[in-house]
Amino acid sequence: MVNPAAAAAVPPPSSDAAVWAGFDPAHCAGVDEVGRGCLFGPVMAGAVVLAAEALAPLAAAGLTDSKKLSPRRRQALVPLIRSLALQWSLGQASAAEIDRLGIRTATERAMLRALQRLPSRPPLLLVDGNLPLRGWSGSQRTLVQGDSRCLAIAAASVLAKEERDALIRRLAGRHPGYGLERHVGYGTAEHRRALASLGPTPLHRHSFLTRRPAASIPGL
Repeated sequence: MVNPAAAAAVPPPSSDAAVWAGFDPAHCAGVDEVGRGCLFGPVMAGAVVLAAEALAPLAAAGLTDSKKLSPRRRQALVPLIRSLALQWSLGQASAAEIDRLGIRTATERAMLRALQRLPSRPPLLLVDGNLPLRGWSGSQRTLVQGDSRCLAIAAASVLAKEERDALIRRLAGRHPGYGLERHVGYGTAEHRRALASLGPTPLHRHSFLTRRPAASIPGL
């Protein structure tokens, strides 16, 4: 069933013409990341290519920025996105890479890995935000609030969010006591209290934690 309120949050496909910069949507890959600000686990990226014919049903289903969607809505959208996408893929960069390289470079690695897994190279890359993807040699366009303006970017956001959340919930069983199954690695009060009492795991982003007073985190 279509949620009219959710569908209204997404511009109708006809208004997306400027987003595609004159390209056929089927020749554009939207790319986005999730988990950039987390304290635990990898940063995840998605890449999605949509045919023009897929835009209307995805808009009608309420596709928009994953952060604006309820967990139930995101879960319902995943099989629809996968069935309608011409191409989709995921990539990630580990907490260790984030610590070693910094979050921007690690995020770019995750995006490039997702793009490398696409069956064919897109003529145009649409990147959420205002920073171009370094390391991508093809044409690209940055879109501020792209995950709310471009359905390919929104689809990439949803797929990456659901994949990352599922991964962190699986890892919660290996690292009990942190509440990972609830906050999926974000820096909630519960998570910070657990860090103060238990210390960090090898999958925590130690470079993020050292921004706090070292004495407040055991083991750092």
